[in-house]
Amino acid sequence: MRLLVLGGTAFVGAAVVDDALGRGWQVTTFNRGTTGTPPAGVEAILGDRTRPADVERLTGSTWDAVVDTWSGDPRAVRDAACILRGLVGHYGYVSSRSVYRWPIPPGADESAPVVDASPDNDDGEYPAQKRGGELAVLREYGDALLARAGLILGPREDVGRLPWWLQRMARGGDVLAPGPPDRPLQYVDARDLAAWLLDGAEHATTGAFNVVSEPGHATTRSLLESCRAVAGGNARLEWVDATFVLDAGIEPWTELPIWLPPEGELAGLHAADVSRALDTGLRCRPVEDTVHDTWEWLQREGPPADKPGRPRHGLDPDKEWDALAAWRQRAKPR
Repeated sequence: MRLLVLGGTAFVGAAVVDDALGRGWQVTTFNRGTTGTPPAGVEAILGDRTRPADVERLTGSTWDAVVDTWSGDPRAVRDAACILRGLVGHYGYVSSRSVYRWPIPPGADESAPVVDASPDNDDGEYPAQKRGGELAVLREYGDALLARAGLILGPREDVGRLPWWLQRMARGGDVLAPGPPDRPLQYVDARDLAAWLLDGAEHATTGAFNVVSEPGHATTRSLLESCRAVAGGNARLEWVDATFVLDAGIEPWTELPIWLPPEGELAGLHAADVSRALDTGLRCRPVEDTVHDTWEWLQREGPPADKPGRPRHGLDPDKEWDALAAWRQRAKPR
């Protein structure tokens, strides 16, 4: 297989490149060259995909498949898909479950209503950007593989969710662990997402898929205990009731990365129907492997830099301490 990766040097794109090389595929990457260099054996073409003239540099070759990891304005997806039409047989686009209208109900499958969007927009909120990217690909190709990924974790994670928990465990001491401990989590390791995308390219799979693990593939307890086990230190998990966490003004997802309360409008983010992706071969590695490998990557590379336009993840130590003190005070017998 001849594969073109739009991106290819950061997080999901890098995982796609690694997996493709492991299959013996011929790989070409197209990016600005600002987030790293591809491995040996990869043909690297430099260019800014927001400039159609740069994308035109791709017209001298053909590929069996392309994987597009773009997370910006839909117009860039539209222009690339238009230029690549006739040069690439299969189009795989890394989309997001954010395309569904809010709030996403628990158990929602791919038929859930999506946000309004246009493939021609050059701005907008993230959900509309991703849905616009889907529409751009579909307009040019008629059909494509749309990977509506949920929470993505694993080595090279550039958002800082799992890295923050690992660093927090390494710091040690009493750790605010948001309950309930058996809260089911739903995520996908970037390497498992990459493998599924390339399997889809091999088998010419098309359509929209929720690409994330089954609910309960991990729990808050199994994730945090895995972090504590690999990061060492003397961390002690202190489980705090979910309602208390929210009443303390602690933001789920950002201040306590990955965690969401089990009830309310956020509950559906860890409860998607993923039967279609599982039926087409999605396989998710154990949480212990994802945590271990992410910790090893952190030890080699250091924590990721803050992403422009994204909130910084993690709980301020003083705020954590105050919340734990208030929790213990409430728990004292009267």
